[in-house]
Amino acid sequence: MDLWYMEKFSENWGLSFRIKRGIYSACSDYQRIDVLETEEFGKLLLLDAAIMFTERDEFTYHEMLVHVPLLTHPSPKKILVIGGGDGGTLREITRHPQVEEIVQVEIDQEVIRVSKEFFPQLASGFSDPRVKIEVADGIKYMAQCPPDTYDVILVDSTDPKGPAEGLFTHQFYAHCHRALKDDGILTVQSGSPYFQQDLLARVHQAFKDLFPIAKIYLSGVISYGGLWAFSLGSKRYDPTRGPARDFPMEGLRYYTPQIHKGAFILPKYLEELLGL
Repeated sequence: MDLWYMEKFSENWGLSFRIKRGIYSACSDYQRIDVLETEEFGKLLLLDAAIMFTERDEFTYHEMLVHVPLLTHPSPKKILVIGGGDGGTLREITRHPQVEEIVQVEIDQEVIRVSKEFFPQLASGFSDPRVKIEVADGIKYMAQCPPDTYDVILVDSTDPKGPAEGLFTHQFYAHCHRALKDDGILTVQSGSPYFQQDLLARVHQAFKDLFPIAKIYLSGVISYGGLWAFSLGSKRYDPTRGPARDFPMEGLRYYTPQIHKGAFILPKYLEELLGL
């Protein structure tokens, strides 16, 4: 039998994977979780039928979400991750030896459990002694977070629907801004620059309202339909200058100092969309 899984990005366009077999399917208190084995991209994680990552190309997302902000900051010590229950973001943060504490706030403990069972290569960061897991609502956590707490905050969320909808509001970003130290950096995934342009523009405007430095950068993520956008807000450091310190490249497959700087060069249509 020829089985395919398609995620639609619009009414007229989608991305398909040939499926070898279904591995796991269940519903948590928050969402449906599926693990599929594809013919070409390894195992695939779905949350509420939306593609979270494939084993083949997840590094193109996680390396860029993490290393651009962490290497923009000259000395990040305390890091907060909102979401990211698969562990890929934690794995990349733990490559930075100067980081002293990593707090992850994930609403759905089942995502963490499933990742540990079926994606151990992503979930390796959970065992790092610097990591503290808070199973909690990230929106409520940020609303109550004390000021001047974190050097870098990373929001590794699903699309703005269901439990993640409130992670894309001006109020949430304002709470993140308050929780950052006076030289802190906030980075969030902000969607497809092809199919979610309204979202990208709205997030960028919120960052411009809150931060003296607000930038968009891109990565190529095949399983997300091509280019993917990240929004970075910085209280002091300009990410377009490139990495602020040396960092060993061993084990990395996408990020380089050259990619760091080049990722902020946007195509003309995005410059026009964002008013740059």
